[in-house]
Amino acid sequence: MNVYTTDKIRNIVLLGHGGSGKTSLVEAMAYLGGITSRMGKIADKNTISDFGKEEQKRQFSISTSLVPIEWDGVKINILDAPGYFDFVGEVEEAVSAADAAIIVVNGKAGIEVGTKKAWELCEKYKLPRMFFVTHMDIDNASYRQVVEDLTALYGKKIAPFHLPIRENEKFVGYINVISQTGNRWVGKDVEECEIPEYNKANLELCRDTLMETVAETSEEMMERYFNGDTFSEAEIRSALRINVNDGSIVPISMGSNLLCQGVYTLLDDIVKYMPSPENQEIAGVNLKTNEIFEANYDFSKAKSAYVFKTIVDPFIGKYSLIKVCSGVLKAEDMIYNKDKDIEEKLGKIYILQGNKPIEVQELHAGDIGAIAKLTAARTGNTLSTKATTIQYGKTEISTPYTYMRYKVKNKAEIDKAAQALQKMMHEDLTLKSVNDMENGQMLLYGMGDQHLEIVCSRLLNEYKVEIELSKPKIAFRETIKKKSDVESKYKKQSGGHGQYGHVKMRFEPSGDLETPYVFEQVVVGGAVPKNFFPAVEKGMQESVQKGPLAAYPVVGVKGTLYDGSYHSVDSSEMAFKKATIQAFKKGFMEAGPVLLEPIASLKVIVPDEFTGDVMGDLNKRRGRVMGMTPVSGGKELVEAEIPMMSLHGYCTVLRSMTGGYGEYSYEFVRYEQTPNEIQEAEVKARAAKVAENQDDD
Repeated sequence: MNVYTTDKIRNIVLLGHGGSGKTSLVEAMAYLGGITSRMGKIADKNTISDFGKEEQKRQFSISTSLVPIEWDGVKINILDAPGYFDFVGEVEEAVSAADAAIIVVNGKAGIEVGTKKAWELCEKYKLPRMFFVTHMDIDNASYRQVVEDLTALYGKKIAPFHLPIRENEKFVGYINVISQTGNRWVGKDVEECEIPEYNKANLELCRDTLMETVAETSEEMMERYFNGDTFSEAEIRSALRINVNDGSIVPISMGSNLLCQGVYTLLDDIVKYMPSPENQEIAGVNLKTNEIFEANYDFSKAKSAYVFKTIVDPFIGKYSLIKVCSGVLKAEDMIYNKDKDIEEKLGKIYILQGNKPIEVQELHAGDIGAIAKLTAARTGNTLSTKATTIQYGKTEISTPYTYMRYKVKNKAEIDKAAQALQKMMHEDLTLKSVNDMENGQMLLYGMGDQHLEIVCSRLLNEYKVEIELSKPKIAFRETIKKKSDVESKYKKQSGGHGQYGHVKMRFEPSGDLETPYVFEQVVVGGAVPKNFFPAVEKGMQESVQKGPLAAYPVVGVKGTLYDGSYHSVDSSEMAFKKATIQAFKKGFMEAGPVLLEPIASLKVIVPDEFTGDVMGDLNKRRGRVMGMTPVSGGKELVEAEIPMMSLHGYCTVLRSMTGGYGEYSYEFVRYEQTPNEIQEAEVKARAAKVAENQDDD
């Protein structure tokens, strides 16, 4: 592939609901761009961008893939992002590297939740965008409905650049609103044709809207418009490019991916209207001078690049996907990674066509490529030189809140599983493995149940290691509500020295649930010698690790040693420790023992119409709604406190209840007493564990 300068590059991310046709659109683009001689199909498992085994098996995109296409002397870097919400991290990485977006809409399904989420992402990253309506060859696809719905949502900025021509309910051509010409498909070619009578009124409406927008680009144009002047096609296109780039116009086009119709025009429109990285702003910090480094994709400045995605594939190896922010990156360059404090020599530089690496000699500012075997590089790292060390801000990636407990089936493969997960976490920043030592479990965090299921499947198929997912244990605590006064004697006699320890202790709530225990001694008259006090405290220290009620950690207990007795020969530290452990068990169970459960502060953002359903569901989950706040986009922020145990499976339920619109986050806030029925069930379930603890002593 040729080397392209900054002005000849377009970085375009494809966004949209799952199943809207993004991957098949890439196939059509690749076919027209001469990358393939025949179009692959998702059903045939031979598309360029869905090359992963899991993607082929499930027939939807899981990872973002990069497909550069050469068109009319321009390189279009297409980033095909997944549509399913469990893979939002991949979408966020792709959007961070893009300069514009095409939001793909299924003409049959119309506006879906993924369409609106794509728009919100573009708003957040201030990306110029256009819509492409697919499946126009299907009888009940309605372009007019999509245009009306988008206009209702986003106002006058929605501007159809093309209108469909249908004959006998078949999609046979299109009208170019800008040039006011009709075009008909004849095989692979396009021939000019008459504009059908039924299209003329709609064409006039669309054309008038466009002309108004064009007139608004300058006072001179506005004056000419009011004087009844007509604009030349070149003037219209030049003005529209400004409008599209500043987001005041969002074009809509349409076609059929499978028949390759409308895709040629789409590629033309990307080149004509979408921005190149040239004149885009991007800034980092020059760590040598502590000054702002305005990279702005300027090829003449010191070289720097940002790693926006990592691919770790057992079959094709590790690739760091980069966007060059300044300068020209060449093979054999020395590159410094400040995040890892490592300087290394670049080997070969590639562009990726799906999973196919193609070597290039250099990448200019604004271009996207891949570097193989950068040992320490991770997603979010900045690459620059030691002479001019640059640091760019990291992309904001969604936090995973769904988690499951996992066990490696074959204990001999625990290390192998850990290494495989480590590689997958380098690739997927929304995946986390956490060792919950307190509850003796390994936890896997992801964006949803499907995400975690696919991780398991990939571990088995790609890394040959099997893990089992199950419901995680809840980190309960135990404490007491009352006071107790107990006596405990530990006495053993065997040949030689015996064992003797005798304590009298009071137990009561300490009032501090952050601390396991407080120990005091008020012994008078030397009933228990001072040198045994540490042994008594050690007994308490051991006792609170697994409580007598259900073998959970104990918090908020105050133990006071006030009396006892000792034997001048047989007493020992071990005997007093054992006497204390016995006293604790007895005293704890006599002092109104209760189970405490972790409570989370939960935030749920949903469209207004789902607020009632969400609140009703939270009540069923023992949640307490603390407040509601309207947020932008006709949404409501519901804040609640909810037991952590009630959040298991919440992601799936919330999506189902809100049609995929609901989003949530939570954090632990405190412990609270568990209701009696839950305590009884938990104590019963943990009876064997408690018995096991008793046996240990």
